Amino acid sequence: MKIQINHTTRYTYPEPVTDSVNEIRLTPRTNYRQSCYHHEVEIFPPANLLTYEDFFGNRVHAYSVNKPHTEMVIHTRATVVTEDRAQRRDLPKLALEDQITRMKEEEFQNRYIEFILPTRYTEVTPELMEFASQHPFDEAEDLYEWTKRLSSTIYEQFTYDPEATSVNTTVKKALKLKRGVCQDYAHLMIAVCRSVGLPSRYVSGYHFVGDLQGGNADFEQASHAWVETHIPGTGWLGFDPTNNVEVNWRYVKLGHGRDYKDIVPVKGVYRGVAGNLEVTVDVRLLDK
Repeated sequence: MKIQINHTTRYTYPEPVTDSVNEIRLTPRTNYRQSCYHHEVEIFPPANLLTYEDFFGNRVHAYSVNKPHTEMVIHTRATVVTEDRAQRRDLPKLALEDQITRMKEEEFQNRYIEFILPTRYTEVTPELMEFASQHPFDEAEDLYEWTKRLSSTIYEQFTYDPEATSVNTTVKKALKLKRGVCQDYAHLMIAVCRSVGLPSRYVSGYHFVGDLQGGNADFEQASHAWVETHIPGTGWLGFDPTNNVEVNWRYVKLGHGRDYKDIVPVKGVYRGVAGNLEVTVDVRLLDK
């Protein structure tokens, strides 16, 4: 499926600010399930871009605007072709006992340690362990089925509420509220997986739902977050606990990291007064 994304981030300030230094992580990745055929970045005020890959292989554009300005606009445009097929179902699967054995091996843990250790967002607490206890391994056919059930449980027990949390909300607070947005759903699923030793990472990107909105192109769109979990013997598989589905052609991946902090779409510092932020996202299906 060919998908086009237009993403505009606009900062406005009541008085001129200076020395703005920024990083952008808004370039779709190319991997086994998607190919980025076109990507462009426009900055206003105009600035030279330095491009590199971070530790996790995410494409980063960095730039500085030193002159006084009252507005900054970042516009990215991309065309991505996604695979319309199930994710890696054709690969051989290990039995549950073999998956658990491999997961506990020192070599496996060392290889994926950054996606097993907790972070500030995904801290392992007694409340988290109590939540995780709903799904013992021996009640699932294998770790793939276990992960699917975990995604469903989060979807069923939590309420999507954009007003309940912020970008700084941790799993501990989200568990108490039982409310939140895609970032909170993803962090909770990651924390549970890591608490049992299953490598999991936070994914940022876009989710095409235009055809599910009755053809209405005016509904509000936004960036999205989901989870990739490494199933021993199979590899990384994507799950979206916010919508209780596996990742499919509707999902366009930008990047991944240990949690939200690793892949903030736009971040930076500047000298001056606080400003206002406006983000608009348009995700369209061009053709099949």
